[in-house]
Amino acid sequence: MSSVSSVSSESSASALPSGASVPPGAPGGPGEPSAARRRTAWAEGVDRLRAAATTEPGRLRAIGAVLALLLLVFGAATAWQVTDRSRAADDVVLRSQPLTADAASIYRSLADADTTAAGGFLAGGTESPATRARYEQDLATASRLLVKAAAQARIPGPEGRAADPAGTQIARLNTLLPRYTGLIETARTNNRQGLPLGGAYLRYANERMRTELLPAARELYDAERQRLAADVQRATARPWWALAAGTPALAALVWAQRRHHRRTNRVFNHGLLAATAASVAVLLWLVAAHVVARAGLTAADAHGARSLQVLNTARIDALRARADENLTLVARGAVLTADQKDFYEVDFQAKMGRLAGPADGPGPVGGAGELGRALVSAGDETGRGPVRDAVAALGQWRARHAAARAADDRGDYHRALAQVIGGDGSTGASFDRVDTGLERALVHEQARFRSAADRGRAAFGLLAAGAGVLAVVAAVAAVLGIGRRLSEYR
Repeated sequence: MSSVSSVSSESSASALPSGASVPPGAPGGPGEPSAARRRTAWAEGVDRLRAAATTEPGRLRAIGAVLALLLLVFGAATAWQVTDRSRAADDVVLRSQPLTADAASIYRSLADADTTAAGGFLAGGTESPATRARYEQDLATASRLLVKAAAQARIPGPEGRAADPAGTQIARLNTLLPRYTGLIETARTNNRQGLPLGGAYLRYANERMRTELLPAARELYDAERQRLAADVQRATARPWWALAAGTPALAALVWAQRRHHRRTNRVFNHGLLAATAASVAVLLWLVAAHVVARAGLTAADAHGARSLQVLNTARIDALRARADENLTLVARGAVLTADQKDFYEVDFQAKMGRLAGPADGPGPVGGAGELGRALVSAGDETGRGPVRDAVAALGQWRARHAAARAADDRGDYHRALAQVIGGDGSTGASFDRVDTGLERALVHEQARFRSAADRGRAAFGLLAAGAGVLAVVAAVAAVLGIGRRLSEYR
């Protein structure tokens, strides 16, 4: 009977006209609940996962996977941030600070070359070989350091590529320096021949130095100091991403162990306990290393770098004051200010005021002037001693300069000249003691900066690699701990 109806059904279906649809509810029609309709593989997989999650083994597998992922993310974030800060600390010690010191040396060498040239000009045909050698050494030092700085900077090229501020000033100095040396050689040649034109060339060269070369050198120094400050800031930045990744990882491990204890009444799961210990070790190592590194680099910046900045500025102002003192005798009143005062004498007194405060002020020991700030910023007595020597020599320099100016004002030029470029009793001898004291202080502060920065840099040490290894160990231990629990269901 059933076979007859089946045949009948097939016959009626085949008898339908071409293009006609099967009525709803008819065999093979759209309303028929067909077991032949297949579900997608994705839907079946989701159903299997949902079903597995309702069982304890499925939940344990999910917990193990989440724990391993959190721990690996924690290790990766720690390694990434520590590596970034370690590189910044390396830049501070090996690149930024040395370049800042080189920029300061370029500035000082140019100022000293100008001062030495003016002193040699005053000596006329009796310029000593030592004076000439010092001038050439200053130029050689400035040129060598410019080449070194250029290797670390982007110099503007013909194709129009952008240059950083340091590169722009390096290119500018490389253009201006040969012009300056040409003017000095012309001034020296005319001076040896007794031609007054030599003084005009010397004054013009000094004007180029003070209005073009030294401002460019100052901008180069400022650009390198800003780069140093940026590197210090980057090296001491807090590792927020690593801390943000470590906190949920530890919280998840604590929750998993508490869940294990509540379900099994067992105190410890050795795998989860090992993973927790490794994660705590990474977190404590990260915090301790950051604290030590931040303390060292901050101390290097707050004491060493700032003290170096004050000392460099004071030394350059002393050099420029010495050049003004020499040029006062070279110009002999030919260059005046707007109120008809000797330009170089006015500038000399301004530099002295910046160095030690007003002549009738409290003095540098009381905190006035750049030397007073250098005393305050010095970190120990070894650093303060040379600055005190410079303070004493500066007071002597002022007194001797006043005597030389009095002789020159009386018309006794030769006596004034002897008091400026003479032997032990001259202002030149006092200036040399000021310069020597500041140089000793600079060497000491440079060593202090390097020592503090090295301590900060060393704190990062093997942390990046260690954090990665410990994170992998923690992830493996967590998976093994969960696996031990899963084995109980087999």
